[in-house]
Amino acid sequence: MNKSRSAKWQRRLIQPPRAVIDIGSNTVRMVIYEGTARAPEVVWNEKVSARLGRDLADSGAIPEEAAEEALAALARYALILHDLGVEDVQTVATAAARDATNGSEFLARVAALGLEPRLLSGEEEATASAMGALGAFPGARGVVADLGGGSLELVSVADNSCHEAASLQLGTLRLPALRARGSEAFEQAVRKQLGSAGWAAAHPGPMYMIGGTWRALAAYAMRYFDYPLTDPHGFSLAPEDAHRLAQELVAADPEQLMEISGISAMRAHYLPDAAALLRPLLDTIGPEELIFSSWGLREGLLYARLEPAQMKADPLLAGVTAYASPRDASITDATLLSAWTVSLTDGDGSVNERLRLAAAQLSGALQRVEPNLRVSHAIEWPLGKRWIDLDARGRAMICAALFGSMGRTDVPEKLSELASDDDLREGITWGLGYRLARRLGGGSRMSLTTSALRRKKKSLVLRLDESRAALATYPAMREFEALADWLGLKPKVKVGSFKFGGEEEEEEE
Repeated sequence: MNKSRSAKWQRRLIQPPRAVIDIGSNTVRMVIYEGTARAPEVVWNEKVSARLGRDLADSGAIPEEAAEEALAALARYALILHDLGVEDVQTVATAAARDATNGSEFLARVAALGLEPRLLSGEEEATASAMGALGAFPGARGVVADLGGGSLELVSVADNSCHEAASLQLGTLRLPALRARGSEAFEQAVRKQLGSAGWAAAHPGPMYMIGGTWRALAAYAMRYFDYPLTDPHGFSLAPEDAHRLAQELVAADPEQLMEISGISAMRAHYLPDAAALLRPLLDTIGPEELIFSSWGLREGLLYARLEPAQMKADPLLAGVTAYASPRDASITDATLLSAWTVSLTDGDGSVNERLRLAAAQLSGALQRVEPNLRVSHAIEWPLGKRWIDLDARGRAMICAALFGSMGRTDVPEKLSELASDDDLREGITWGLGYRLARRLGGGSRMSLTTSALRRKKKSLVLRLDESRAALATYPAMREFEALADWLGLKPKVKVGSFKFGGEEEEEEE
């Protein structure tokens, strides 16, 4: 067995793959996850738009045609999971199976495929979605609004727990019938149902938007405001902007909406109805802002199973480690690199510590990439990949750090839309420091533990143990002088016997 395959299977033994099959009112989806428990990585994502709940408002039953389409997909999923050896499988059914008169019969047919479907109550569905938001946004405090095909779930969250919850029959498959009554009757019907969740209006904080149709709304908003990122996860919207966009979307042409990246044909047809729902939802709850989440029910089911200590783990650092470690960039080396460059930071380095550590590890992975691919990766990794608990500012600073690690102080223009000039300058500084550390002695642990970098008022001091004096030549000194010049400081090299890693005497200027 080759080394890479062995490493892969070792990771699978530590954290086996797991899957969630979500039998929803609109879609029947299977997602397979691998990687760290705190920041699972999607390795397979497949769905069919069976629309099991499309006739609930009329007949109250799951149409046989929809049931057959769903069962065919589920049979396929069962085979794939068996062949891939995925044993940890959660199969859950939500509003359509819960509300349909033939829901239990349908679930019996699902069980006959060898799956073990669990019918979630409205409260369980709401809680699972809310747990997804809590996992995606540590410290989340506000109201989660999960819009599915059959229902709208509202849950108040705070202190990493779910509190009040309500499941309302306001899913995207039910909204057309309500809107057919006229705009005034629609508003009254929506507000009446929202009245049963009166606690939501009294709950301060953002509204976390979960569901494919809300993400389509985010895609529309990102296009509307010419937002420089492409992933809707973590995108935020002010209530007044959401109101304005909802007003436009109510009468939008689905065919034109389909031309926008991130809006599928199905979501394009649901968006006008969702926009009509959003207006009274905003008026009733009055959130501070809207935050869109790509984590929802499925990720919530996984997050809810974690031990308390695992829940407290930083999802960004967990995700970066899982991504960078197979590229020979260890968290241990990144920690050493981050500590070696801490004197370059503003303040004591604690404010952006997690960002610096993530940037240090990604910069290590970047060095393993072919030189002609590094610039594109330095942009795509921080700005395009879905990281959990990383805001736009953090993405921009990491991107700036990766450019600095390539010896560049010019960064993509769009970064200025995401972070301040001071933040970007600091990110570049981190990267130049990482570059110096690697140039000094190949980034070896020995070279970094027998040297120290200190930023003074007028000078940048590089201390080297006598045993490493030979390192203080070209090209390392070129990088050192470039860093000092960037900081507007005078470069000084001191070779001698120092106590590295402990209390050190003050250097004279």
